[in-house]
Amino acid sequence: MRTNPRDWRIEDLKAVARKYAIEFRQHGTSHVVFRHPGSGMLTVPAARPIKPVYIRQFVQLIDRGESKE
Repeated sequence: MRTNPRDWRIEDLKAVARKYAIEFRQHGTSHVVFRHPGSGMLTVPAARPIKPVYIRQFVQLIDRGESKE
C-alpha cells in the first residue's frame, strides 16, 4: 500500500484493518469509518477505485497506531 497507493478496494482496507486491530463500521452508507484507539479516525468513500490520498491516510493511521503501542 505504501509503495503503490492505487487500485485498492474497500475489502482490502477492511482486511488490513482487522490485522492491525483497527475498528471499522459501514452501516449501509457509501463510506467506511476506520478508528484506531489513540491514533484517530479516517472516513473513506467505498467507491471503486479508492483514491490514492485515502490509501496514504490509511497507512498513516496504521503508522500512528503502531508507534503508540
